[in-house]
Amino acid sequence: MEEVEIPQYFLCPVSLQIMKDPVTTVTGITYDRQSIEQWLLMTDKNTATCPVTKQSLPKDIELLTPNHMLGRLIRSWTIGNAENGIEQIPSPKYPLNKSHVIRLIRQVNNRELYVEALRKMGNMVSENEKNKKCLNEAGVIKAMVCFILRSFKEGKIIVGIEEVLRIFHLVWSPTHENKQLVKENHDLIEAILWILKREMINNNNNQVVIIKTHAIMVLKNVISVSSSNLLSSLTPEFFQEMLNILRKNSKTKVSQQATKAALHVLIDACPRGRNRLKMIELGAIFELIELELSNNEKRVTELVFCLLLHLCSLADGRAELLKHAAGIVVVSKRILRISSATDDSAIQILGLISKFSATKEVLIEMLRVGAVSKLCMVIQADCKAFIKKKAMEILRAHSNVWSNSPCVQIYLLTRYPGQ
Repeated sequence: MEEVEIPQYFLCPVSLQIMKDPVTTVTGITYDRQSIEQWLLMTDKNTATCPVTKQSLPKDIELLTPNHMLGRLIRSWTIGNAENGIEQIPSPKYPLNKSHVIRLIRQVNNRELYVEALRKMGNMVSENEKNKKCLNEAGVIKAMVCFILRSFKEGKIIVGIEEVLRIFHLVWSPTHENKQLVKENHDLIEAILWILKREMINNNNNQVVIIKTHAIMVLKNVISVSSSNLLSSLTPEFFQEMLNILRKNSKTKVSQQATKAALHVLIDACPRGRNRLKMIELGAIFELIELELSNNEKRVTELVFCLLLHLCSLADGRAELLKHAAGIVVVSKRILRISSATDDSAIQILGLISKFSATKEVLIEMLRVGAVSKLCMVIQADCKAFIKKKAMEILRAHSNVWSNSPCVQIYLLTRYPGQ
């Protein structure tokens, strides 16, 4: 195989590699698109400097002009030298045109054209972030909402709903227009809940998992920007469906992504006090503890403990935690093992229990399962100051009950020497 000399003008001045998508700047120099775009992003100023001429160069990538002639020459040359080991370069995909996206959105409303239109939009979403932005600006979220509501009103899962939910989640951005569209949209919440409860066509379990995962991800996006009025109107049925997703023995296995999304939804609903009570009455504390007992992912634990803390702010929540045989055990065991966020939530939960639910039986149980030992370890560990302070407050409040514990005796001697 003979060595091939690459024409100098085929090489990007920045990367020194063969240009795959040559573009010319306002200074007249041609670069590979990816290289010059990265170069322009390297400065926080409104203008950058042309790498070759050192002239001022606007950062607006819309001012980069495709050099089609050079691109065709390069692709033709790579094809002709393929047998010499030169990699062929495919034709570049240019940024989406907004008018093209608008045409596709119109086709989504056509029962004969919508499947192909959704497929094309799905491919666009998968390609790059620019396409997502273009789809968002063209109003694709509104089109997807209308499609979901249409499926709901017709009472059947319309072919393409999986792609619609996927596009919604991947394109979603909390812009003013999108927020206005969904923040008070009770029908959309009801429609997504309906999708989550539906038995899917042909009982294809893999398809069910995918559709329900996309649905809960969309719900997470919507709930995160929902108004207090909408959050207050969430029904026990809504919370029951979220808990079904968390349940270990549910008929339909859900993805870990869906589990985290459901936890986010429940956490976002917590600011409305009545919602916390609804969750507690439906057995949320039990489900969260059971989920954590079989969980091995850090982020899930952080979310579980964040939600437990919200629920334990109510007396009924603390009572349910104490009622579960592994309640205090799980909270104690996770301290100093997962993350600072988990430590914070766990210590606050123990603080709430020791302050408002500290019967003699509860305090003895905390000592028996190692919660007291963990509090002592927190004080000695490399933790944040406010976490240590909280642990000290708990130990100090019940030192008379836990005084026979060796770790507490050491703590007292350290804190109050000579007493």
